[in-house]
Amino acid sequence: MLGLEFPVINEVVRWVDLFPTFNKIALIACEATLIGTVVFLVAGAADWRVAPTGIRNLAEIVVEFIEGLILETIGPNGLKWTPHMLSFFIFIYLCNVPGIIPVVYMPATARMAIPLFLAIIVWVIYNAVGIKHQKAGYFTHMLWPPGVPVFMKPLVGLIEFVSNILLRPFALAIRLFANMLAGHMLLVTFAILTEELVQGDSVLLKPLGILPFFMLLFITAFEVLVGFLQAYIFTILACVFIGASMASHEEHAEAH
Repeated sequence: MLGLEFPVINEVVRWVDLFPTFNKIALIACEATLIGTVVFLVAGAADWRVAPTGIRNLAEIVVEFIEGLILETIGPNGLKWTPHMLSFFIFIYLCNVPGIIPVVYMPATARMAIPLFLAIIVWVIYNAVGIKHQKAGYFTHMLWPPGVPVFMKPLVGLIEFVSNILLRPFALAIRLFANMLAGHMLLVTFAILTEELVQGDSVLLKPLGILPFFMLLFITAFEVLVGFLQAYIFTILACVFIGASMASHEEHAEAH
């Protein structure tokens, strides 16, 4: 008989604390911060008079990629946000990568705390930018876009307030959290199936272990792409929100 024993959900998503208030998720986040910082410090210390190679070449490719996102979503005036968006992308990607590392199999973004914290930072930034660029008109335009009939303003205002002020940061966080948690759960599931079939007592079932093993390899390869895409999606949405906040009321009116 095949006795599959799946760990309880709390064991899958919450690791034992290394010491009080600091668990392995926090360790992954710290490592992501350290690795990203070291890479760009090393790249910045390279001789800029010669053609880029190695780490500097990699750093320049990532910076150009982020600048391309900003130009497409915010425009040339948004290039000053390159360090912020670069930090978001690098940190999220490096937090996602451990989800495909054997033994670890845990992206830090599969815990809601980190995606929510990042989303709150974006929320604070785009609202602060909106107030700076549009003053009181920022909230006026947010609640009542141009062309809304007077009798519809109370309903539209309530919907826009809930959508833009309350739900947007949670939607941004949940999108990242849910996708990374789903991939993590799939990897755990097929890893357990492979182990149980291969190490089980039944000789007949041992060859079947190759099926979940191949699925494990496929999902691992797929999660490499998902980790990149989720970092990209979070970053580009942050750019879109900031770009919308920077636009003046008159520009929005002309667009409509």
